[in-house]
Amino acid sequence: EMHDAVVIGISADNIPSLYAWTTQISEDGLWFPVLSDFYPHGEAAKKYGILRPEGITERAIFIIDKKGTLRYIDVHDINKRPDLGQIIKALEKLN
Repeated sequence: EMHDAVVIGISADNIPSLYAWTTQISEDGLWFPVLSDFYPHGEAAKKYGILRPEGITERAIFIIDKKGTLRYIDVHDINKRPDLGQIIKALEKLN
């Protein structure tokens, strides 16, 4: 919030998988809420162009400023955890 932004995550995983993933990554410093995009399946992911035809999503980070402008996009290997430090650096650039 000190960067005049709110960080949230969105996942198309089912609730048990989402809970397990966020519990695991919170041990590594996850500090923002992660919302479910499970039903209707992947609607938010579809709108951002990261839903694969087989129904899974790319691993992606989007930062949208308070005016609704997309300011940062990072789409990376689905098997790797996002570098949470990158999010902080991108937020710092908003000011």
